[in-house]
Formats: sequence, C-alpha cells, structure tokens
Amino acid sequence: MARPVLKKPSDWTRQPVPPIPLVDQTNADVASVSYSFYRTSLSNHRTDLSEHRTELSEYRTGLSDERTDMSKRRTGMSFQRTRLSADRTLMSVIRTSLSLISFGFTIYQVFEKLRTSRVIEGAEAPRNFGTALILLGVGMLILGIIYHLQFMLALRGERRGMVTDGLVYGESPFPPSMTLITAILLLALGLTAIVSIALHVGPFS
Repeated sequence: MARPVLKKPSDWTRQPVPPIPLVDQTNADVASVSYSFYRTSLSNHRTDLSEHRTELSEYRTGLSDERTDMSKRRTGMSFQRTRLSADRTLMSVIRTSLSLISFGFTIYQVFEKLRTSRVIEGAEAPRNFGTALILLGVGMLILGIIYHLQFMLALRGERRGMVTDGLVYGESPFPPSMTLITAILLLALGLTAIVSIALHVGPFS
C-alpha cells in the first residue's frame, strides 16, 4: 500500500502577543470585561501556537516513519546481497573443483592411453596423481556445498525471524540457488568419474 505524500506545514505567521489593555481601574465592571477579552485573545494565541506545533510533530512523525520504512527495505536488500555473495563464493569453489577434476581426469586418461598403446610401460604414479586430483576436487566441492547449505539455512532462518518481528519486509523473493544446483550436478559428475576410473565401468572408463 502506497504511503501518502508528506506535505511540509507552511511556515507559521508569527503573531504578536496581545498587549495588556489599559483599563480604568476605578470601574470594576469595565476592567473585568477588558481583562476577560485579553485572556481570550491570549488563549487563542496559545491555541494557534499549539496547532502549529502539532502539525510540525505530525510531519516529523511521518518523516520518521519513512526513514524506518527505507531502513527496512535496505535491510531486506542486504539479505539479497549476502545471498548473492554466498553464491559467488560457491562459484569460486566450483571453478577450483572443476579445474582439479578436469586436470586429474586428463592426466589419468593420457597416461592410461600411453600405457595401453605400449608407448610407456609403467604409468601408476601419474595415474595415481590424476586420481588424487579428482578426489581432491570432489572433496573440495563436497565441503563447499555443505558450507553453502549451512550458511543459507542460517541466513533464511535469520531473515524469516526478522520478517516475523516486522524488522524487514519479506516482499523480495528468496529463490533456490542455481549455483548450488550446478554444484550438485558437478559433484555427481565427479563421483561418476571416480567410479569409472576405479572400477573401469561407465562412460569414463
């Protein structure tokens, strides 16, 4: 729901304080009436001041509400920035893991083909090194996925609690991480490569 546009109250036209009337002290009735009118004019003057102060107070309250609203929205967007930052961190883990898995698989396959073609006789050491790189990449990816899941669950819980308490707005979506889905698929690919190399079965054997 859109907030009404705040309008600053117009500057108050300063009215002079009503002067004390000069009355004939010998005539009590006339003096009483004159002082009564004077008290009435003072009361009207105070009422005018009070109304202007009330308008200013309402305007300040409206400004305060707008600042609170903006603060809530900024806090809500900070959750989105934190989520994207966690995705970028997982992307870095994916890049490193993919490099390790691809290098290890390439080293393993090259020396395995050389051994099969009888170009070289023994290729256990480089093949073991390639396998170790694949295992290192898969292990790093598993740790990255676990850390990402723990962080995102904690972040979602914190955001849900702040939305419930009315500290932030929950209007912006908080979708599943596509980076996490990609990491899980890459993990499955790495595990398939390890099984193919170890048991000589599957698409990478």
